[in-house]
Formats: sequence, structure tokens, C-alpha cells
Amino acid sequence: MSTQHPDNVRNPFFTENSEIGGDDEVKEAFYSYSHIGCREQLWDCEGKEVDNFVVKKLLNNYEPYFSTHFLGKDVFLTLRVPNPSVEKSEGKILLETLESIPRNYDTARLFYGEDIAPIFEIALPMTTNHLELMRVAEYYKKHVVGKKDKLLMKGDIKISKWIGDFKPHSLKIIPLIEDKNSILNAHNIVSSFIKKEKIKDCQRVWLARSDPALNYSSLATVLMLKIALMKLRRIQEETSVDILPILGCGSAPFRGNFKPTNVRNCMQGYPSVYTYTLQSAFKYDYPANEVEKAVDYLNKTTPGKPIEVDEKECLAIIDKLSRAYQKQVKIIAPMINNMAAYVPSRRKRKLHIGLFGYSRSVAGLKLPRAIAFCAALYSYGLPPEILGLDALTENDVDYINHIYANFYNDLKDTLQYLNKDNLSIFPNEIRKAVDKILSITDYEENKDHKKITSIIVDDFKKKSANLISENIVRAGFVRGFLG
Repeated sequence: MSTQHPDNVRNPFFTENSEIGGDDEVKEAFYSYSHIGCREQLWDCEGKEVDNFVVKKLLNNYEPYFSTHFLGKDVFLTLRVPNPSVEKSEGKILLETLESIPRNYDTARLFYGEDIAPIFEIALPMTTNHLELMRVAEYYKKHVVGKKDKLLMKGDIKISKWIGDFKPHSLKIIPLIEDKNSILNAHNIVSSFIKKEKIKDCQRVWLARSDPALNYSSLATVLMLKIALMKLRRIQEETSVDILPILGCGSAPFRGNFKPTNVRNCMQGYPSVYTYTLQSAFKYDYPANEVEKAVDYLNKTTPGKPIEVDEKECLAIIDKLSRAYQKQVKIIAPMINNMAAYVPSRRKRKLHIGLFGYSRSVAGLKLPRAIAFCAALYSYGLPPEILGLDALTENDVDYINHIYANFYNDLKDTLQYLNKDNLSIFPNEIRKAVDKILSITDYEENKDHKKITSIIVDDFKKKSANLISENIVRAGFVRGFLG
């Protein structure tokens, strides 16, 4: 699944602006299908001006391609909508988006001359219970499609006779689950929804990787996901409904380490995942042939069974990791926010509020979103993945290695961006934590990245704003992602 997450350093060739937006995102969808080989494009309907005419633009602008690659059958367009339970001010956008789906259906029917729904599936972010999913499904059936049988005036024709039918008659709803409690409860959320909506064939469930990492630490999130995927498989066995997990991971190690050069390792770590998100850095910060080769491998690989883990042991490690991580983040939060102000934007949007802002455990601490958070800390030469790791014991590390085969590989991937010379600007507690982590494994520093991050910190002290932003991008080029 190609997504619109703005973690890229390089600008794609089809846009002249450093910020992708508007019709550029229509071009991006076509490029993802036709050149990269993605089967699915996520279309974001939250936090930006929504283009509800994307289907018409795709079919009109790229008629030769879509004449042989049917939208909704061969390639797919999935909408991510606002969740009114959390984003009240965006709630009406959900209703507008739902109303646009039958019109998009009519557009595709005129184009293809047959009944194919170009959009039949939507993702609901920050899902915490099955009722949130049911509200969307039921609203669509009762108030979007359901209006077709109503009369505007007594004795008059039905709305369907006046306007035409409303299709598709129902939608598939994907829970996008982003906070710790909900990830660990994903199996109950999904099973309740399957039962109430009488789903018989399959159910997709999207597990977030970035926002939980921002809230609880990267490693704690890995362990949460392993528990969730194991339990979701059990739901599949109990219900005979195929559970098709989506993993929302980015190229930064903190956000999943999912990049063209590391696809196989990621798939070994999450063998039951059915769909991976290809975010902007994956698509634009690597050579095109590497991207296409990685996507081809993804498309041809069959998912397997999840890794079995000891839930009790994982929860104990998650708890200690989260506490240590949150304590350290609170200490350096002002430094993170100060540097994040210089991180350049890559999309014309305002994404939904980060979960860190809602978390009672961190007393309402405000931080930038995950991409800017990562970019800020990498720019200091302090990789965010290592925060909280000092809480691990030798036994913890042994068990983690047992269920997370890529632990040391991912750790070495991130430690190459550590700039020990810059640690002097951080509080003593952070320096001590880093020293303890460095005793776990050896690593090889990236000298180019170290040089640039030394310059960034020097310019930061001088408050040379333009140079800071420029060098944040230069460091991103070295890493292969912005944040």
C-alpha cells in the first residue's frame, strides 16, 4: 500500500514543489500503481483539503492505464477518514467523504461500462473499540445508501428514481489501531466487529508503528505488535474469517526500518502481515529499480503464521521500556521541540493530533508528530530508538533476541547515526543511558552523518535558522529518510 506519509528527503520527479499536494497526489497515485507496482494507494481525507474527485481525475488523466487495470479490481484506492470520536472538528469531513463514494462509483461505471466499485474500503484512525467502526458502517448503509428509498414529498417518486441508485451498498471498514491499550486489545475489537457486522469472508486490521513508538518507544511497540498479531491469528482460527493485518511502518528504524534494502528482514519479523505501507521515503529516497524490485518481492510473497511470544514476559518488558523512554523524552522534550521547528514540511497537510498529547501517563506533554520527532533527534545525532533501552536487563535482551531476530541488526542500523561528540549538550541522565546501551553491541558510525550533525548543533547554538534546515535535509540524504 502506497501512502502519503511525508518522511521523504528527495522530491519526486512529478512535483516542482518541495511540498506534495493537490493534483501532485493524483500523479503520485498513478505513479505508485503503474511504475512502482503497488496494488493499493491510500487516499488521506483527514487534516487537509480533500479531493473527492480523485477517481474522476485518475480515470480521465490516465485512461490508457486504467482501461486495462481496473480500479477497484486490479488496483485499489483506500480512503483514510477522520475519526469523530477523537477529531471532532474534522467529523463532517467523514460524512462528506462517505457521500462522495456513490458518486465515484457512478464515475467508474461510466468509464468501464460495468459495475465495479472503485472505492469500497475505508480506514478509521485511532480506533479504540468496535462501536466506532460500526457507526461508520451503519451511517453509510442507513444515511448514504439508505436515502434511496425515501420520498421527498408524499406521493412523489423515491430518491433513487430521481437521482439513481447508490452503490456500493455497503463498505468494508478497516480499524487503524494506534495506542497501546487498543493494540493489545486489537483481537477483541476485531472479533466484536466481525460478530456485530456478520462478516463472513475477511477483515483487514491496520496496526500502527510510528505513533506507538512515539508514545511508548520503538522496541516496546515491536513487542506490542507481536502480541497483537499472535492474538489476531487466533481470532482467524476461531471465526474462520481471514484476518489480513496491515503494518504501518516507515523507513526510519524508529518507525519500522521498512526500506527497499531491508524488506526481507521486516517480513521475517512480521511473517503474518498481509499488507505493508510504502511511505514517501521508501518510494522517493532510493533508486527506482531497488524500489520496484522490493515491491515485486512483496507482491509475490505469501504471508505465514505470526511469531509466538510469551505475552506475560513481553508485557513486563514493555512496561519497563515505556517508563524509561517516557521519562527520558520528558527530560529532552524542549530540545526536541526546538529542533523540530526547523524540519521542513513535505506535504500540504496538518495531520491528526499525536497520541502523546492525549496520554495521561505523560501529563499532556506536547511533542511534534513522529516524523518531525525522529528528524529532530537524528539531527542532534541522538537516534530516538535508543531511548529507554538502558532499562533492559541481560535476560530481557536474551528473550528479545529470541522473538525479534533483527534486534541487533536494527540497533546497529540506528547507532550508525549516533554522534557521541554531541552528547555533551544533553542532560547527564541521557548520557549515562547511552553509555549503557553502547555496551550491548558494537557498531560503526556513519562519518558523513556525524560531520553534518556536528554542524547542525553548532549552527543551532548560533541560531543560524536557514543553515539548520538545509543541513537537516543533508543529514536526511545520508540516512535515506527525513524522519
